Amino acid sequence: MAHRKISEYDGKLLLAKQLNLDYKAILITPQTNLNTLPKHHPWLETQPLVAKPDQLFGKRKQYNLILLNANWPQTKQWLTEHQQKQITIDKATDKLTHFLIEPYIPHTEEYYINITSQRDYDLIQFTTQGGFNIEDRWKSIQSIQIPILESTKQLSKNQIQTLIKNSSVEHFTTLTSFIQSLYTIYVNLHFTSVEINPFTIINKNKIVLLDLVAQVDDYAQEWHNYTFPLAFGQRITAEEQYIKQLDENSGASLKLTILNPLGRIWNILSGGGASVICLDSLVSLGVETEIANYGEYSGNPTTQETYEYTKTILQLMTTQPHPKGKILIIAGAIANFTDIEKTFKGIIQAITKYQLKLHQQHISIYVRRGGPNDQVALKLIKQACDQLKIPIQVYGPETAMTSMMPLIAQKIKE
Repeated sequence: MAHRKISEYDGKLLLAKQLNLDYKAILITPQTNLNTLPKHHPWLETQPLVAKPDQLFGKRKQYNLILLNANWPQTKQWLTEHQQKQITIDKATDKLTHFLIEPYIPHTEEYYINITSQRDYDLIQFTTQGGFNIEDRWKSIQSIQIPILESTKQLSKNQIQTLIKNSSVEHFTTLTSFIQSLYTIYVNLHFTSVEINPFTIINKNKIVLLDLVAQVDDYAQEWHNYTFPLAFGQRITAEEQYIKQLDENSGASLKLTILNPLGRIWNILSGGGASVICLDSLVSLGVETEIANYGEYSGNPTTQETYEYTKTILQLMTTQPHPKGKILIIAGAIANFTDIEKTFKGIIQAITKYQLKLHQQHISIYVRRGGPNDQVALKLIKQACDQLKIPIQVYGPETAMTSMMPLIAQKIKE
């Protein structure tokens, strides 16, 4: 499971459809022809407009990246000036490529709502004082917690009244219905966070979503065919793209994210939980700057799939030698149904292919694994590396996965 951000356009479109809200918007991409847009969307020339980037970053108002209450010629000019413009947001630098155009909605009241999934509960926060610099009015926020085991139930009126007790009587019923429906959608579609800041109410009972940030659980079936946009400033390498395609064509799970291509610690980790635990352990031991990649293989991949996955990592790992050598971690928890022997045969094939570079670059291997056929698999990889004269330490399920990490950190520091 991974929490993945979705675009503001997609989030609003989905929520508007689920909530039966009227929503008009246009997503501008590098392929959009601005000259023909009014022909397909006549409202562009009849209504005041809002335009802003839609690339998974905030602080757009602070960076003067929101155009408000403009006509179409002004909006078109603004888009032309900002398309492909390179900007820096915090530490990320990238070009502006995607924009959102919506009708400008005059309003006086701005509300804030945020739903976030915590470990044991869903947190719902609300205030009638939403909008820009919400942090300055944080004391106005009302909160409730919904225990995980109760998250499938409809919010009670008492729970909602706790949130909206400071709202006007005129909008009490509208807000009650909106929050109740929003939370139901949040649970049913496997969102992990939704922040709407602000939204407003016009014509007495019409909800308008003005700004939205959302994340979802990408493992949920509802999101399997959804293409998630890259975070602002993020680049996907050819190797990451290759593993992504491998994953999409497999019944198993194959993931790869390159964190530091010059790092000395590379990982072939089995299972999402194991991958997080291993890397967290390394961070706690003070070698986080040397972690080269994050990823995992699980779900009983074939020998060939494991070979392709391992080969990709070894190719990256050996591209640029380090004078002090590098470390390859092959680790995972005790598998339920993944055939350890089958997957390790793929790993051994890749190690054999790269044996010369592994020798030349002084790469050491640390293994910890358990599960079906683990003893045969651990024996095979130990024998193969001994024959290839590649330094290796092998541990089975009798050894805690985290107990291997101090050995790795010590070797890196030495």
